Amino acid sequence: MSANDFLQSMTLRHLRVIAALADLKLVARVSEALNVSQPAVSKQIAELERIVGVPVVTRERNRLHLTPIGRSLADHARQVLVQLDRAAFDMEAMASGLSGSVSIGVVSSVAPTLLPGAIAMFKRSAPQATLSVMEGHFVELYPELEAGRIDVLIARIWQPQEIPGIEQMALFSEPIQVVAGRDHPLAQTPTVEWQDVGAVPWILPQAHSVARQAIDALFARHGLPPPGNSIASLSLALNIELLQVMPALCFMPQRLAQTHTARGELATLPLDTQGLLSEVRCFWRGSQAMQNGTVSLFLKCLRQGPSDPKTIPFG
Repeated sequence: MSANDFLQSMTLRHLRVIAALADLKLVARVSEALNVSQPAVSKQIAELERIVGVPVVTRERNRLHLTPIGRSLADHARQVLVQLDRAAFDMEAMASGLSGSVSIGVVSSVAPTLLPGAIAMFKRSAPQATLSVMEGHFVELYPELEAGRIDVLIARIWQPQEIPGIEQMALFSEPIQVVAGRDHPLAQTPTVEWQDVGAVPWILPQAHSVARQAIDALFARHGLPPPGNSIASLSLALNIELLQVMPALCFMPQRLAQTHTARGELATLPLDTQGLLSEVRCFWRGSQAMQNGTVSLFLKCLRQGPSDPKTIPFG
């Protein structure tokens, strides 16, 4: 089949089915996820194979596995569907003509990885709207949210719980790692245990913050007291510089740790942090999103930004 025939024959239904099949494997699950009948799913698969001219699935009992051609097609389908979803999102937002304001409180370990994409999407969709960002830790930012001085609070969560009058939404999960300067003695050691790091200098969140409480609990689980030789700092830029000029350790989100390790600035230590502060959530006052369309738009941007590329777009 020619490229032109391929483009004319392929439909959004075909793309949604192959993308869903890549994740869900079973026709019954694809049928449920897309809210169509199982025969309709099977028909779309058969049409796809006729369009492509080769098998896109292999069958093993009641499960379907994508062939190499099928996997490639599914990857392209995801990209097309994500772009279409975001185009629809942009059109809806721009047509609304929003021009209000949003104030955001965020913990510093989340801001560099989550906010740039969400803010860019927000400003592209609502160029007349204004946005302000305040960094801090949860304990100091939460009263600002309660008082209405910030609209959205984004933080890493330890022991999540319901809060009356406050809505919350999980955004993504990302491991926290222990990092050191590349010349730190422990960076040259193939095996490192928690008992090896109890007495060394640490750069930690502020005392009484939620993050500090979670870290103290982690040390306690390993039979260690909280580090006595420590520096309390929220500044990622300062912390990275400190790690390079003194033999200290620090907790850092995985993506930031990987970035600075790849640059040769830091080294990651093989210590299991046991899910420490891995979940990121946003919080807002219950009635805020309904009353303020600009806040509602920003929350939609947050949902779009960290989405797993394997998520099935349903349109």
